[in-house]
Amino acid sequence: MSAPAPARSAATTAGGGARTGTSAARRRARTAAWSVVVAALLVLLTGVALGTGQVRMTVWEALRALAGIGDSGNVLVVQEFRAPRVVSALIAGAGLAVAGSMLQRLFRNPLASPDTIGVTGGASFGAVLMLATGASQEFIPLAALGGGLLAALLLGGFAWRSRMAVTRLVLVGLAVQQGLAAAVNLMIVRFPAELASSAMQWTTGSLYGRNWTEVWIGGAAIAACAAAVVLCQRRVAVLDLGDDSAGGLGLSPQRDRVLLLLLTIALASLAAALTGPVAFVALAVPHLVRLLAGPPTLGTLGLTALTGALLLLASDLLVLHVIPVHGLPVGAVTATLGAPWLLVLMIRQGRLPQRSS
Repeated sequence: MSAPAPARSAATTAGGGARTGTSAARRRARTAAWSVVVAALLVLLTGVALGTGQVRMTVWEALRALAGIGDSGNVLVVQEFRAPRVVSALIAGAGLAVAGSMLQRLFRNPLASPDTIGVTGGASFGAVLMLATGASQEFIPLAALGGGLLAALLLGGFAWRSRMAVTRLVLVGLAVQQGLAAAVNLMIVRFPAELASSAMQWTTGSLYGRNWTEVWIGGAAIAACAAAVVLCQRRVAVLDLGDDSAGGLGLSPQRDRVLLLLLTIALASLAAALTGPVAFVALAVPHLVRLLAGPPTLGTLGLTALTGALLLLASDLLVLHVIPVHGLPVGAVTATLGAPWLLVLMIRQGRLPQRSS
């Protein structure tokens, strides 16, 4: 004899809830496992980066030297010459990846990133403009930050005043990016020859010449913005439900999304101010993490930061010790790796409407 309908309904609901809980637990376990793997690779690669060069040392010796332990010569080489570059790669890579993940959620567009909405173009514009005036190199990162925030204000103004659909703002960002890139190219053409190489960093991205002052200031600012992003994760999760649902739960979707957008772009601008506009890290890493660990959560945001740091550090190692081109900027490597990825994403996005019809 079959069970009564209410009993079947309750059993089905309980079974569905159990399956949902099991699925969430599996995703958390998968995220934790990948985080451990990426963190271990990051420590190993950090040791390799610190120990490779004219003065060679093992990974263990390099990590000990970073902590100020061991041979005084090794400590000097690691702490004063290699560590600022490595730490800059870790900080900027994590910041760019987290910013890219947040932008894709806020725009609801997998192609959204600092590279496509004008942030990197704004950072390049501010830095190159400062170089053109002959200002001290110490002010260049601040100028890059100001340029990125200028792009953010332009984009936020369009969102706030015209109430444009957030998914369409990527097109506005592309227009802002191309306009600022044209202004940068115009200034580079008018540069004296001795300034052209300095401008190259702010059109492709480079880790060359970083010092501890830049690392501490940039790292502290990036950490503050990243902490604010983490604290806003519940608000972002509510916005993921849609504007109607978010409004019903007490949020102001338009205002909150624009404020979160400005915070995220500030994070991307700070990362670009530290290393220049390194391309495609912010675009590619969030997609890779989604393939590995599933939909975005607070745990996958941490995995995204680790993966971004790993990708940028690995790209810098290729530039320094594998590719036989002296002075090649790290942005050239990330762009070479990211361009095919962007093409694949665009092809997939073009096919989605056909699949759903």
